[in-house]
Amino acid sequence: MGRKLTLTQEYIRDFSILIIIALGIFLFIKIKAWTAETTTVKLTSSGEERSYQIYVPKTYNPKTPTPLVITLHGYSSNPADAIYSSRWNRLADAEGLIAVYPLGTGSPTYWHIFDYAYGGRSSQTDVQFFSDLIDQLEEKYNIDPARIYVNGISMGGGMSFVLACNLSERIAAVGSVSGAYSYPLAECNPQKPVPLIAFHGTEDDIVPYEGIVNNSYGLTYPPVPDFISAYADQNHCNETINVPQEGEISSVSYTGCAQNADVVFYTIHGGGHTWPGDTPAATPTLGYTTRQIDATQLMWEFFIQHPLSLD
Repeated sequence: MGRKLTLTQEYIRDFSILIIIALGIFLFIKIKAWTAETTTVKLTSSGEERSYQIYVPKTYNPKTPTPLVITLHGYSSNPADAIYSSRWNRLADAEGLIAVYPLGTGSPTYWHIFDYAYGGRSSQTDVQFFSDLIDQLEEKYNIDPARIYVNGISMGGGMSFVLACNLSERIAAVGSVSGAYSYPLAECNPQKPVPLIAFHGTEDDIVPYEGIVNNSYGLTYPPVPDFISAYADQNHCNETINVPQEGEISSVSYTGCAQNADVVFYTIHGGGHTWPGDTPAATPTLGYTTRQIDATQLMWEFFIQHPLSLD
């Protein structure tokens, strides 16, 4: 027989259960609140029905060219998670941008961030989807073609990189949190260099900071600092500025790049597979979430400094 709990232990157990239930309800309500203001839109691309969530701020003026920010969820995730973690809707209200959250394909959901094809699709299938998505949005809204940005987490961050390689003529800059960079940099041949801002935790167990070879899925994730440095080399950056660790954060900026395609990389020391600035309780099993910086705010500040040259 198990040991009988004391009254104090029973109280602590019951209280803990109530806290967990209350937290779950709180997160559910918050996620519902954040997603209630978005609209689901269908889109046919490459003969397949796709969808995305869109948030248009009340201040939107059809006569004014408006920035577009596309945010990509991670593997097995969905737009609702991306909406809640990133809080781009909040910035949409404050800055007057249109926020869009596409849904990946498959079950579990994914983005095709590999350099090989399988299951009747390739990375170009998703690239075409995003091109079609931008076309549809430009038909319905007054999108500023110089201010179209893409960002995402995990596999969504990896897909942002793929789009930087393949849609550089349409995307002004990209952002990535805990990015899964399995698409080989050697296969990345953009028409123009694309600015990049990235964030990664040193204790990320899903996409390790030091890289990993996953033989089960045939994936190789390079060491993140090495990948970022190589990306900066590809952008022909000629100056490196290191900011030593302060608190949980250190960073490196690569400047003097071709066509203003700067690269900024934030390291979250002790950080997990999480979005900096998110509610820590939202992803308790994915490691530590820093609140020292807000990845969304920093991305936006970086984005507005890097519009697309339309010359």
